[in-house]
Amino acid sequence: MAAAPALKHWRTTLERVEKFVSPLYFTDCNLRGRLYRDSCPVAALSSFLTPERLPYQQAVQQDFRPAQVGDRFGPTWWTSWFRVELTIPEAWVGQEVHLRWESNGEGLVWRDGEPVQGLTTEGEKTSYVLTDRLGEGDPRNLTLYVEVACNGLLGAGKGSMIAAPDPEKMFQVSRAELAVFHRDVYKLLVDLELLLGIAKGLGEDNQRSFQALYTANQMVNMCDPAQPETFPVAQALASRFFGQRGGESQHTIHAIGHCHIDTAWLWPFKETVRKCARSWVTAVQLMERNPSFIFACSQAQQLEWVKNHYPGLYTRLQECACRGQFVPVGGTWVEMDGNLPSGEAMVRQFLQGQSFFLQEFGKMCSEFWLPDTFGYSAQLPQIMRGCGIRRFLTQKLSWNLVNTFPHHTFLWEGLDGSRVLAHFPPGDSYGMQGSVEEVLKTVTNNRDKGRTNHSAFLFGFGDGGGGPTQTMLDRLKRLCNTDGLPRVQLSSPERLFSELESDQGQLCTWVGELFLELHNGTYTTHAQIKKGNRECERILHDAELLSSLALVRCTQFLYPAVQLQYLWRLLLLNQFHDVVPGSCIQAVVEDAMSHYEDIRSHGNGLLSAAAAALCAGEPGPEGLLIVNTLPWKRTEVLALPRPGGAHTLGLISSAGDSAQHGLCSCSCPHFPAAPAAPAACVRSARAPADSFSRLPSPTKTDGSVTLDNGILRVRLDPTGRLTSLVLVASGREAIAEGATGNQFVLFDDVPLYWDAWDVMDYHLETRKPVLGQPGTLAVGTEGGLRGSAWFLLQLSPNSRLSQEVVLDVGCPYVRFHTEVHWQETHKFLKVEFPARVRSPQATYEIQFGHLQRPTHYNTSWDWARFEVWAHRWMDLSECGFGLALLNDCKYGASVHGNVLSLSLLRAPKAPDATADMGRHEFTYALMPHKGSFQDAGVIRAAYSLNFPLLALPAPGPAPAASWSAFSLSTPAVVLETVKQAEANPLSRTLVLRLYEAHGSHVDCWLHTSLPVQEAVLCDLLEKRDPAGHLPLRDNRLKLTFSPFQVRSLLLVLQPPLD
Repeated sequence: MAAAPALKHWRTTLERVEKFVSPLYFTDCNLRGRLYRDSCPVAALSSFLTPERLPYQQAVQQDFRPAQVGDRFGPTWWTSWFRVELTIPEAWVGQEVHLRWESNGEGLVWRDGEPVQGLTTEGEKTSYVLTDRLGEGDPRNLTLYVEVACNGLLGAGKGSMIAAPDPEKMFQVSRAELAVFHRDVYKLLVDLELLLGIAKGLGEDNQRSFQALYTANQMVNMCDPAQPETFPVAQALASRFFGQRGGESQHTIHAIGHCHIDTAWLWPFKETVRKCARSWVTAVQLMERNPSFIFACSQAQQLEWVKNHYPGLYTRLQECACRGQFVPVGGTWVEMDGNLPSGEAMVRQFLQGQSFFLQEFGKMCSEFWLPDTFGYSAQLPQIMRGCGIRRFLTQKLSWNLVNTFPHHTFLWEGLDGSRVLAHFPPGDSYGMQGSVEEVLKTVTNNRDKGRTNHSAFLFGFGDGGGGPTQTMLDRLKRLCNTDGLPRVQLSSPERLFSELESDQGQLCTWVGELFLELHNGTYTTHAQIKKGNRECERILHDAELLSSLALVRCTQFLYPAVQLQYLWRLLLLNQFHDVVPGSCIQAVVEDAMSHYEDIRSHGNGLLSAAAAALCAGEPGPEGLLIVNTLPWKRTEVLALPRPGGAHTLGLISSAGDSAQHGLCSCSCPHFPAAPAAPAACVRSARAPADSFSRLPSPTKTDGSVTLDNGILRVRLDPTGRLTSLVLVASGREAIAEGATGNQFVLFDDVPLYWDAWDVMDYHLETRKPVLGQPGTLAVGTEGGLRGSAWFLLQLSPNSRLSQEVVLDVGCPYVRFHTEVHWQETHKFLKVEFPARVRSPQATYEIQFGHLQRPTHYNTSWDWARFEVWAHRWMDLSECGFGLALLNDCKYGASVHGNVLSLSLLRAPKAPDATADMGRHEFTYALMPHKGSFQDAGVIRAAYSLNFPLLALPAPGPAPAASWSAFSLSTPAVVLETVKQAEANPLSRTLVLRLYEAHGSHVDCWLHTSLPVQEAVLCDLLEKRDPAGHLPLRDNRLKLTFSPFQVRSLLLVLQPPLD
C-alpha cells in the first residue's frame, strides 16, 4: 500500500536531498558513497624526482625508485614522474574501471608514449578511465606514467593564491588506486544535483522550484543505494521532469567549452607549456567521447608550444579542428594587455596570430577573444576590422569596482568610428561549471533583455588551465530544453555571433575606450618591464626601417625576416596580459627581462648589419652613420663617441629640405657638430646650423638655477623644484601661481587584495610631498649646446633620487633625466606639475591617436578614472596655450584640476615580493606650448624623445651624399612603420603604415625617392585592396585620411639593376 502524501518542510526536504548526494556526510549509506565501490591498490608505484621539465622519452629512462601513497616530494617547480603498474582483477570483467589519482600537484597521464589526460584535484579531474567496459580478452596488466608538476592549478603561493610562491612547498599523492565506477550512480547524482540547483535557484515562491524539489525527494524515496535495481525508477522520475519543455521565447544559452590558460602568471612560461598539454589532451578526450562538444581555444603562441613539444597531441587537435570541434579563436599571438602595447605591436599580435591560424588550421579567426585583460583601447575596433575581425568577446568589465557597465551585447565604436559587435557573457565568467545557478544568472543578469535573446556560456576551469569536465557536459546536456530554465545548447562562437548579428539593429552603441575600473596599478608596477617594452618596440621599429632602406640601397642585402619575426614574437609574448602589466611572479619577470635583452642584443645587431649595408661601396674614411628614424626634420644635440670611450656633444640638424626619414654621415668619428638629415637622408658632415646660437651658461642665484635656450626659460629652486617655466616668445608662465612643479609625492599604496594590480582611490588621501634639502642643486653642463642642473633628493630613509634637468639648444621641452634607488613597501611615487591652465578635460596619447578624459570628479564614471593610462604624452590645454608632459617609458598618469601627475614607481609585495626594488632610470619632459598641442608639435616632440637620433658606427665609409626615402606633406599624418611585406621573404615589397594623428580629415602627399614600381592599399594583414591602386606622380602618392584612421600600403619596388 502506497504511503499517504505527507506535508513537506522546504528546508528539511532540501537538506535531505543534499545529504543523499553529499561527499562528506552519510557516505556509508548515501548515493555518493556508491559511486566507486570495489577498489584495489595499484600493483606497484615508483618515482623519479627532477628539477627539470623533461620530455617523456628522456624521463622514462631515468632511475625510478619505489614509492608509496603519502610520500612527500618537491620542492616547488620540480617534477616527480611516477611509474604506475596496474593489475585489474578478473572479477571486474564487464565493469567500467578507473585509475583514481589525487594529488596537490598537477598531473598528466602518459599511456603508450602519448599524453592522454590531465589529473588535477583542483580541476575536478581525479580519475582516468582505463576502460568503459572490461572485456574478457582485454589485458589485465598495464603500465602508465604520471608526470606530476610541483605546483597547483594556480601556482604555489605561500599562504594565499597571489602571494609569492613558497619555494619550499612539498607535494604528495594522496590516492592511487584502481576502482570500479558505477555509471548509473553517476547519472543519478548529476540529476539530483541539477534538481537541487533548480529548487534553490528558482526559490520558494516558484511553482517549478517545488516540482524540482518534490521530484528529487521522490527519487530519494524510490532509490536504495544498496539495490541498483531501484535506480531505473528514480532515473525515470528525473527524465520525466527534464523532458518537460520550455516555450519558444526562452533565452538561448550557447555553451562553449573553454580553458583560459594564462601564458605566464603565478607560474613560469615553461610550466604553461605543460598546462596546455594537460588541459588540451583532456579536451580532446572529451571531444572524442562527445561529438556535439565544441571547444574554443585562443593564443597562437600556446599552440606553437604544443606543436613543438607534443606533436602527437597537436595532430589530434588539428583532426578535431577539421571536424569543427576544436575552434581556434582570438586571432592574436597571445591574449595581450589591452592598454600598454603600442598600436603597431597590437597590429603584430593579429598579423602573427592570424597567419599562424591560417597556416596551421586553414582559416583565420573571425572573433577577437580577450576575456581577461585590464581594459580595452579605443583603437581596438579599427585594428580588429583591419585584421578581418568584426566580433569581440570579453567579460572583464564585470570586475568594475565603481560602475556597472550597462551592456552585455552591444556595438563598440572605436576612436576612428570603426564598429564591431561586442559580447560579454552575462554570467560574468569565462570559467563556468554548468551549474543551474550559473545558467539562471546568465539570464537574469543580462542587461540587454529584449534586444537579443542569445548569450555565451563559457565552461571549463581556467586561468591555470584545467578546462571542461565530463560532468559539466552532462549537466548542460541534461538542461538542453527544460521548462523553467533557459534553453541550453552546446554551441560554437560562430553560431553564437551569427545569432547576435541577426539582432544587430536592436543593439545600443558604446563609443570610445572600455575602461576597467580596477587594476589601475598595472600601468606602473614593474617599471623595468615597462621600460623594456617601450625600448624594444623602438628597437624593432628602427631595425625594420633600416633593413628596409638597406634592401633598397644594397642589392646583396637580405632582409632579416626570420630574425625579426623571432624578436617580434618574443616582444608579443611579453605583452601578455599578466606580464607587461607586471602582475606576475619573480620567475616570470626574470624570463621577460631575458627576452628584452635578447631583443636588444639581436636588434642592435640587425641595426649594425643594415648600417654596414647602407655604407657598402662608399668612398672615404670610416665614420658614423646618423639616422633619423622619424618622418620629419629634426635638429638635436647628440652625444657623439670619441676615441677612448668619451663623448662630445654635436648639433645634428636637418638640411632645411623636405627630407624626412634620413641618413647622414659623420666622416670623422668625433667632430663637434654634425648636421644630420631626417630619417632616410644621407649626407656628409657640416658645421652646426647657424640658426641656433649657443646657450648661455646656467645662472645660479640664491641657490636657484635658471636655464634659458631662447625658447624656454626654466627656474629651479634650491631643492630642484620647478618654480617657473616661461615660453620666452610670449612671456607666458606655465606653472600655476604660488605652486611648484617637479614635485615628487609619496602615497601609501595598500589595496584591498590585488596587490600588484590595484591602486585604490583612497591612496590619494595619503599624499605626502617629498621635501628636498636646500643647497643640493648644482650646475651640470655649462652652456654651449646644452645647459643642465642636477640635484639629489632623499625620498625616504631607504630610497633616494638623483636628477639632471636638461635644456638643449633649439629644444622646445625641458628634460628630467632621473635615477632612483627604490627600497619601499607599499608606497607609490609620482611627480606633479600644477599648470597655469584651466580645462575640464585633458588629452592622453593612446595607440595611433589620442583621447580626452575629464579633469574633474563630477560623476562616478569620472572619479573612477582617478588613475589612467597614456603612452608617450599627455596634455592640458586651454584656448591658445597648454602644457604637455612627455615620457620615455611610463604609462600611469592622471590630471585632476590643473595638476598633471606622472606615476613613477610602486612597491607591491605580491605576487612578486621584489617588484620594483632596486635602481631605475627614466626620463620625462615638460613642454609648454602656444596654441593647440597639434599645431605646437607635441606629438612630434614625444616621438623625438622616444626615438633619439641613431649614431651608428660605420664599418666602412659613410655615404657622402644625403638621401631621403620618404616625406609627408602634412604634420597631421605619421609614418609609423616601414617594413618588408610578410608574404614573400625574398620579395622587394615594402609595407608602409601611416595614421592620422591630429583628429582631422586631411589629404596627404607621400613623397618617396625609392624606385617604386607599384603602390596599392592593403589591410593590416597586408592583403591587397582590389580597388586600392594608387597612381604615382612625380614620385608622390596621394592618401586621404579621416580622424585617427590607420592606412597601410604596399610599395612594390622595381627590380635591381644588374
